[in-house]
Amino acid sequence: MKASHIRKLIKPIEIAYSEMFSGQVYLIGEGAVSVRNHSGEALHTVICVHGYLANHCYFTQLYDAPTTELILLTCSNYHIPVNGVTPEDACWQSPINELEGTIGYDAELLIQALELLPSSEHVRVHGHSRGGAVILEAAARRPDLFRDVELLLEAPALPQGRPHALVTMMLEPVSHGMWPWLIRLINSAPSSVYGQTFFGRMNPRKKTLLGKLFSSTRDHLTIVRNLEDVLEWMDTTPTDIYDNVSRGTVLIPGTDRILDKSAMLESAQACANLTVQETDAPSHFIALDDQAFIPPLEGVADGGNADQSGAAR
Repeated sequence: MKASHIRKLIKPIEIAYSEMFSGQVYLIGEGAVSVRNHSGEALHTVICVHGYLANHCYFTQLYDAPTTELILLTCSNYHIPVNGVTPEDACWQSPINELEGTIGYDAELLIQALELLPSSEHVRVHGHSRGGAVILEAAARRPDLFRDVELLLEAPALPQGRPHALVTMMLEPVSHGMWPWLIRLINSAPSSVYGQTFFGRMNPRKKTLLGKLFSSTRDHLTIVRNLEDVLEWMDTTPTDIYDNVSRGTVLIPGTDRILDKSAMLESAQACANLTVQETDAPSHFIALDDQAFIPPLEGVADGGNADQSGAAR
């Protein structure tokens, strides 16, 4: 990318959305990991990786059982969407020798979180969209960490996947120099102009979380780098990356106008160790459409009851 384009893209973006958070927020390089307080002994640990232009609030209402330890990744160069807590440098962190804003960098964030933070034996790693690619990349780098981990890949970016034709059509004429102008145009337009096409039927939670997508990163450069990197990762990553995962589920939406559904299905079906589950979800944002689409956490006996914090209530 030309230096002149980079200068235009590094203009800071102010944070536009956050929620109250009770727990610890650890800064790791250019990213962060937030560990939510839970009231009892953790029966499950869920580590969540948000998607492109999203944030960890995507998951906070999904896993709310008092016995679920929720660990939330904030990808590199994204705003940390929390109120009520002061982030602190993680004394246990290791340097990350990757370019920030890439799947490789965020995979290293996930590896550190998975290796050091879970306190229960039952671990799920849940990634939405780009977060699915981050998880698979992390598993390829440290397969030992993922040997006993359940994966939940929700409408994921997958090896040999591709964007939906509408997205491709929109991106083809966009040069690096056009991105600042395009982002300003999108932010000035009401979300109703493009929301129904790409986001599907709206509900209050979707409106809240998807209304400020282009304000989730700390600068415009990350918006561009994230996009170019995930497109390259899908194009160049072979499906044998699945050899590094042992179990889990790939959730496919009924309608997806962000990623190409047929390519997603074809890729996922190349993995013998993951269950492919098609849903009736009307958009790329399955968990926001209906929490009932999300499989419950694997049962652990607790006085005769299984913890169902991953299911709809």
